[in-house]
Amino acid sequence: MSKGMLIDITACTGCRACVNACRTKNRLDAPPGARLSETDFTVLEHRDRLAVRRMCYHCNDPACASACPVAAMVRTPEGPVAYDEHRCMGCRYCMVACPHGVPAFEWHSRMPRVRKCAFCPDHVAEGRPPPCATACPTEATLFGDRDALIKAATARIDARPERYYPGIWGRDVAGGTSVMFLSPVPFDRLGLRTDLGPDPLGHATGRILALVPGTAATVVTVLGGTYWLYRRRAAVAAEQALAAARDGADAAAREGREGGR
Repeated sequence: MSKGMLIDITACTGCRACVNACRTKNRLDAPPGARLSETDFTVLEHRDRLAVRRMCYHCNDPACASACPVAAMVRTPEGPVAYDEHRCMGCRYCMVACPHGVPAFEWHSRMPRVRKCAFCPDHVAEGRPPPCATACPTEATLFGDRDALIKAATARIDARPERYYPGIWGRDVAGGTSVMFLSPVPFDRLGLRTDLGPDPLGHATGRILALVPGTAATVVTVLGGTYWLYRRRAAVAAEQALAAARDGADAAAREGREGGR
């Protein structure tokens, strides 16, 4: 059964426990930023005096995965949209396809990767909550079966209609997401997209790519070749550096032996 996460904006105090837990789990050592980036997988933004959590929403039919020509982005059966850096060729189609602007690229790295929240697939596959959900002291972030979370969200709205805006963001938007929101104000005031409609964007992305198979194949071939050359140059440079270091060590050893005579 697909897992999910429910974020209740009304219960969030902005303590950043979720942010700190994410940074620890993913070993994100760079100074924390205010926006999603290659070193910030979840952040808190403040809108309408509310703390709003930003992260990958893990779409049920992700456009990023449909756009990826080498299946580096894949949605797992449990819900997380995972990324395989060893498959990735750096085309960044996923970044263009994502309607939420989530994936980030390591522009300054010699071996760049696409980076985003992976929804801790190792935890989710075992039915365990991601550390960000465990760390939340107010149950503003809940983890569980997606269907059960929808029922829990509906129950909260029914019990306190004056507290909540009537609706669950992510239940149906663009085919649905694994990460859903409850809010005291309309979702667009939180910066969440409300213009996407219910149709899965992954299907649309697939249809668009199917219209240009020749172009797509050419682009994939060119980018794949470029990426191979990039990797090969890096490997050759590493081999040359290692050989130079060995030659230097051998020369030093010879000098040492000759000096000892």
